[in-house]
Parts: sequence; C-alpha cells; structure tokens
Amino acid sequence: MANTPENANSCPFRTSIGGQALIEGILMRGPKKQAIVVRAPEGLVTKVEELKLVKDRYPILGLPFIRGIATFGAAMVNGVKALMFSASYYPEEENAQPDKLDLWLEKHLGGEKAQQTVIYIAAVLGVLFSVGLFILLPTFISSLIPGLRQNFFWRNLVEGLVKMTIFLGYLFLVSKMKDIRRVFSYHGAEHKTIWCYEQRLPLTVDNVRKQTRLHPRCGTSFLFVVVCISILVGAFIRSDHMLVRMLLHLLFLPVIVGIAYEFNRYVGAHENALSRALRWPGMQMQHFTTYEPDDSMIEVAIEALKLVIPEEEGADAW
Repeated sequence: MANTPENANSCPFRTSIGGQALIEGILMRGPKKQAIVVRAPEGLVTKVEELKLVKDRYPILGLPFIRGIATFGAAMVNGVKALMFSASYYPEEENAQPDKLDLWLEKHLGGEKAQQTVIYIAAVLGVLFSVGLFILLPTFISSLIPGLRQNFFWRNLVEGLVKMTIFLGYLFLVSKMKDIRRVFSYHGAEHKTIWCYEQRLPLTVDNVRKQTRLHPRCGTSFLFVVVCISILVGAFIRSDHMLVRMLLHLLFLPVIVGIAYEFNRYVGAHENALSRALRWPGMQMQHFTTYEPDDSMIEVAIEALKLVIPEEEGADAW
C-alpha cells in the first residue's frame, strides 16, 4: 500500500477527477458531474450537478493551449459557486447585516440574478487580485530599483525573484491562518482520497489515511508553474517603461496559463524521471496548502468522490 509520495506516484491508474477544498466541505469534479459535500451541523449535505462543459458547445475551446484558458475560467466560476454554497452552512455572526452592494443587487436584479452576479464579481476580483499581487507588483517594485531600467537581464531576474518571494510568502502567511488551515486539511483529504482511488483500493477511512497528501495534478502546482513560466516569458519583454511592461505581462497572461495547463497535463500523465523532476518543485509547494485531515474530513472526501465516479470503469482515465 502506498504511503509515501514516491510509492504513490507509481500507481498504474490516473484519474481525471479533481477537487477543491471548501469551508467544511469538498468539491469533486468528474468527467460527467460534480459533487459538493459539506459537513453541516445537521450532518452531511450533498449537491450533485451534471457538468455542462463549454468545450462541448464551442469545440475550439478544447484545443491544446486554448483549453487551459477555458478550464481555468470555468474552474474559477465553479469554485466560487461551491464556496458560496459551503459558506451558506457556516455559522454567521449574530446580527450580521448585508452590505450595501448586496442590497443594491438584490433590489435591481432579484435574488437569483444577484447571486450569479456576486459569483462572477468574486471570480473576477480573485483573478485581478492574483494578477496584481504576483504579476504587476513585482514589475512595479523592480522599476523602483536604480540601474535596472536598461539592463533587461537583471531587471527580469529581480522581477522573477520578487514574484517567487511574494508567492512563497503569500502561501506561508495564508497557511498560518487558523480557518484557512482547516480548509487546507480538507485539501489534504481530497488528495489522499484521490490517491486511494487511483491505487484501486477500497475507499475506506483507514486506506485513505495512509496515502500521501501531495498530488502532482494539484492547483497549487499549477499556480507555481504559472509563476515560473511568467518569469521565463518576462525575459522576452524588452521595454524599460513600467506601464508598458505591465501591459505586456497582462497580454502574455493567457499564453502563460495555456502553457502551464499543458505542462501540468504532461507531468501528470507520464511516469518517468523527467516528469518526476519537473513536477517535484510544484509538489513541494503543497506542503503549504495541504495538511493532514482528521477522519471526519476524510469521510467528506470519500462521499464526494463516490458521487462523481462514472458507472463505466475507466471512463475517467486521465
């Protein structure tokens, strides 16, 4: 039975099922449907939905590199929806009042449209925050250092170091927050459960607990690859004007996301010395974003995974 990253990586089957940690719950997404399982005060609450893939309506979005951008966008929206669903079972502060934006949206759009609008606003704000923190801020900081304006090599190197420092610092600080740490424990439960399933072991708490919490097809690894590729792409930006450099970084971002997605697909689908070496740094980042779960968290992950496993065996192969 696998209980180390090295042994677990040798599993013969790789599933396309992936997940996301929520507030006291887990989202699992399979090839045909997705399931949310939340541990509410009254017990486990489940929500299962049939997936409507955008690439089925627009086949061009399923092409290499383009599919990464489409997948990332869909994951952001679906992730926010799932978080809002799980948060609705989380105890609110007493006497909490809706803010002015919520009231305005409720008045002008109605309940359902207002909720959808909030979801899309949250997804956009999440992307903008990430872009500003990990892409634009390093460019701004490097522009403040004397002597780097005309030296593109050193400027890109400094930008890269700042990007990586901000990324690692952000992960470290967030991982120390008590509430987030619990979410990250659910993240660990998600990974362990998928490993157990890929090992073709019965989905029991005992079997899941023995698996590693690090997984090569994790969103944390994807974000790490995005940062690394953005550093490499930055080497081709030859402007010394701060705003122009920021604009070019933004224009390159879809390309970076597309490349990072294909990179993760390759290293996740292959088992050789090269793929292990390429995915190793990203997997180490998961030490910040995954923690060992308790049995109740594992139970949630098992239930969520069972709900999305296709009836036809192997239909979810990576």
